[in-house]
Amino acid sequence: MTTLQDTPRASRLHIGLFGRRNSGKSSLMNALTGQEIAIVSARPGTTTDPVYKSMEIAGIGPVVFIDTAGFDDDEAELGAARVHQTERAAKETDIALVLFPPEEGGDAEALRFAAHLKEMGRPVLAVVSQADLLADGGAARAAAIGRAAQVTALAVSARERRGLDALRREIARLLPADYALRSITGDLCREGDTVLLVMPQDIQAPKGRLILPQVQTLRELLDKHALVLSCTTDKLDEALALLREPPQLIITDSQAFRTVYEKKPKESLITSFSVLFAALKGDLSYFLAGARLLATRKGTGGSDHILIAEACTHKPLAEDIGRVKLPRLLRRTLGGEIAVNVVSGKDFPEDLTGYDLIIHCGSCMFNRSYVLCRVAEARAAGVPMTNYGLAIAALLGILPDVALPERVEP
Repeated sequence: MTTLQDTPRASRLHIGLFGRRNSGKSSLMNALTGQEIAIVSARPGTTTDPVYKSMEIAGIGPVVFIDTAGFDDDEAELGAARVHQTERAAKETDIALVLFPPEEGGDAEALRFAAHLKEMGRPVLAVVSQADLLADGGAARAAAIGRAAQVTALAVSARERRGLDALRREIARLLPADYALRSITGDLCREGDTVLLVMPQDIQAPKGRLILPQVQTLRELLDKHALVLSCTTDKLDEALALLREPPQLIITDSQAFRTVYEKKPKESLITSFSVLFAALKGDLSYFLAGARLLATRKGTGGSDHILIAEACTHKPLAEDIGRVKLPRLLRRTLGGEIAVNVVSGKDFPEDLTGYDLIIHCGSCMFNRSYVLCRVAEARAAGVPMTNYGLAIAALLGILPDVALPERVEP
């Protein structure tokens, strides 16, 4: 059984709570989680940065609630920053709850934000909060809001804990069609297959720990009842010698692609953790097209401007993949004047004008909805996009031989 401790935030269903200031978002999250997570106050604007709370919902599984600041807070510079954070939280949201207080003032703004979320492709549920203050328990107001927003609307009372079960059932109904069905390894292997994981322990993999993509991939392979053997790059020859037959699949860290590719048995498929996560978290077709474009520019000596986006925020290391190794490989392989900008965490340019390519990390710290928002922004700006693993394979000239976890049109 999945527990709070073994499901990373990025793998959880993200449920965003949106509404005007003091509309009851924090009270509702506290009621749904059964804990006093968010500060509740009659003073508008109490919530500033989004508050994240991981929990489990029966029938749904592990989720993250995102309690956001009011989207009407545009009175000052601080208010504008809060609204920006709310817009950013919307990009992470898988299911959106838009709250409407019992009084009718301000509905137009909430309805506009609900429409905005729908345009983003987010399932929206309208919630009339503090329904205990209404004579009919909020039934009439919920019906009116539902018609206006053209979504399902429910009335709830966080104080009386009324309507919460119906709200949970409706959240379950709105689950994305592929929720909990996406596979890391796809059809690359099946029960009984031998899979070799090559996991270098470099300065970016802290001693005594594996990085998240390795852990999640290993867990899935065990659940598939595959036979899994792990080694570091320097023990690859010995690991292969232990096997009576070549492994069905070899999954490597992208930084070791060249070494592993040169040593792998011809019968074995090869891919990388980063390539697998390109499909799990992003748009594999778009990423693959970006990598193929990169391959055509090898040795052309152009003046490309490339954006490298890391999901993690960390202190730069001596041989950091995003800040050192990948830029070095780009300049050595492409030639010419290559300008590289690096951003980390949720810092991502609002204006992508001037970039020739975006190379994203594996995005293990982001959920799929957030990554797809970045893909949509790149598409809208006409900027190709790929990820670390596919980019490295393209630069090394082995991209056609890399196994993909899902079928992609040539």
